[in-house]
Amino acid sequence: MPEIEMNPKIYTVTEVTRRVRMTLEEAFGQVWVEGEISNLHYHSSGHVYLTLKDAQAQLTAVMFRSSAARLPFRLKDGMQAQASGRLTVYEKRGNYQLVIETIQPAGRGALQAAFEALKRKLEAEGLFDAARKRPLPVFPRTVAVVTSPTGAAIRDFCRVLHRRFPGVRVIVAPVRVQGEGAGEEIAAAVDLLNSPAAAALKVDAIALIRGGGSLEDLWAFNEEAVARAVARSALPTISGVGHEVDFTICDFAADVRAPTPSAAAELLIRPRDEMMGDVLTGSSALDRVVRLAILERRQFLSQKDRVLRRYEPRQWMRQWRLRLDEMTTDMETRMREVLRASRDRWQAGLGRLREADPRRMMLRKRQRLQQWDDRRRHAGRLALDRLGHRLKMAGQRLELLSPKATLERGYSITREIGSGGVIRSAAMVSAGKRIRTLFKDGEVNSVVE
Repeated sequence: MPEIEMNPKIYTVTEVTRRVRMTLEEAFGQVWVEGEISNLHYHSSGHVYLTLKDAQAQLTAVMFRSSAARLPFRLKDGMQAQASGRLTVYEKRGNYQLVIETIQPAGRGALQAAFEALKRKLEAEGLFDAARKRPLPVFPRTVAVVTSPTGAAIRDFCRVLHRRFPGVRVIVAPVRVQGEGAGEEIAAAVDLLNSPAAAALKVDAIALIRGGGSLEDLWAFNEEAVARAVARSALPTISGVGHEVDFTICDFAADVRAPTPSAAAELLIRPRDEMMGDVLTGSSALDRVVRLAILERRQFLSQKDRVLRRYEPRQWMRQWRLRLDEMTTDMETRMREVLRASRDRWQAGLGRLREADPRRMMLRKRQRLQQWDDRRRHAGRLALDRLGHRLKMAGQRLELLSPKATLERGYSITREIGSGGVIRSAAMVSAGKRIRTLFKDGEVNSVVE
């Protein structure tokens, strides 16, 4: 029989469970576990309870509300997932479990690794350097948008852009934004907009936009071909892909990154009223600066005049007074020229803003349409006149060649009664043959003797 230990250490259930928990937490620390989700339950408290299982075992797990609130997708039973967290023991029941901090669909880890590897490669080449980033144009007249023409992103983009400045022209370069081959289409569209063939479009900036989605959905904008096309673009680029929390390789390669498609439209152009206010403010500030400069010059010259009055003869004073008047007049002239030039630039800017008014653009297009319609009507009338003349000439030629015209000139036509054949020679008739002779005003029946 085994010997009974004298005065053994007696543990309570709580102490044993706690020591097991501490040992387990120290032994494993942070772990990644992959398995199939089952027994999924979203509790009213915001916590998520589930079981991760494979063919031989299962592991209970919990994701507390603070971590579950950051999930960009909803978990489902049967989903293959990868979870990161810490192993612990739920002391009340004595069960060990995984406290999940982050969880992602299986396969996302490979995509994330590919994302990080490409990002490091292109960053090492200098494609993301801030020094090569260019500012967006202050007042873009034409914006090319590389996106799906049927998605909600282009509608949101155009709505925000036209609300801020209605005169901006939008050209859509239609591409697929997800799926196999989408990255090549996006890169080709960016290259085409930078080619000489697109120079007539006068594009001022390129926007690459797409609505939100999973990492897999946004992967087209993480392809190397897209990043290199955006980096070598001669036109300024802005990337607005996904939601605020989404980052793509395209975002790093573009000159400007916007958190959403709507934000990209806001970053591209300032509101028209705000721009007009800046023009007026700048004009007023320039006017104040000019007036202040004239006043300071007059004060300076007045001080010099007083010095001359004290130390110089009267003749010199007269000369300095004349010089003062000349300098003052010259200064005022120059300042007026500066002010006039500034006002001209302001008027020119205001004119350009008015030219961009959709109502004026619509009026010009209506006038051009009316001109084209007038030309079409005139060309139609000329064509009808030419056809009528040709028809008249053809009728006259037919009239000259008709048998009736021949009869009118004094000739006659003789036909054989019965067969109706035309008799062209005397050898075609014989005695007793009945014939009919046609004249211009009638006919005569005869018998050949």
